[in-house]
Amino acid sequence: MLSPDLIAELAAELQRAEQSRSPIEHFSKRHPGMTIEDGYRIGRAWVALQKAGGRQVIGHKIGLTSRAMQISSQIDEPDFGTLLDHMRFTAPANQVLEIPASRFIAPRVEVELAFVLKAPLQGPNVTVDQVLAATDHITPAIEIIDARIEQFDRHTRAMRKVFDTISDNAANAGIVLGEGDPAYRADPGQTNRPWCGAILRLNGAVEETGLAAGVQGDPAIGIAWLANKLAPWGERLEAGEIVLAGSFTRPVAAQAGDLFEADYGPLGCLKFRFV
Repeated sequence: MLSPDLIAELAAELQRAEQSRSPIEHFSKRHPGMTIEDGYRIGRAWVALQKAGGRQVIGHKIGLTSRAMQISSQIDEPDFGTLLDHMRFTAPANQVLEIPASRFIAPRVEVELAFVLKAPLQGPNVTVDQVLAATDHITPAIEIIDARIEQFDRHTRAMRKVFDTISDNAANAGIVLGEGDPAYRADPGQTNRPWCGAILRLNGAVEETGLAAGVQGDPAIGIAWLANKLAPWGERLEAGEIVLAGSFTRPVAAQAGDLFEADYGPLGCLKFRFV
């Protein structure tokens, strides 16, 4: 287990990486004895630095929800991170949202569903039925992931390990939500969640398609898992928070000039361009 002083030092490195838009080398390479718990402690220390700078927590994200991603990361459960207010981008209905590419290092886009809570969820024994009762609505969402810790080692080209991803706030850097169209808000209990799907277009070409069933069979399962996972830390999911349930498409790289359209059919379409 890494010392508190080292945890604070590594969190400060992440802070500088975000501010400078310059990725840093893998923590797992420099500290091969680090654990998953160390990764979460670093991520929490980084969030504390963000909050000290005036940022506010608006929710959470769940990642590595597919079995294939867990196998490739050599873990047997998802990971999670924190959503902050400056990460949120709102796409007006039937308009193209412009997102500054300079906000990110190496942005990639993932298609997800978000649960917006109306009541808190406190583990350790939260069920899917309790998740549905505590959810105000589900809504299409895009997660923008990034690499404050470089995705591939600059010397060996080895991919970063799960310890690095968790330290890096589970790679979260942004979230796109819709506004102004009731179609963006679906009743969680009346919606066939596993069959919610999306078509992701990049510059007019279909880049990815997927169904929410790819997220553990039902994205609500992940929300219950997260509420229970937070309990040992003395934390809970709060009313009003946004919880990203996990991606059901592969990450798609983005650069300045790219136009994305995420078409969720009856749940609406999110359009945004990196500029």
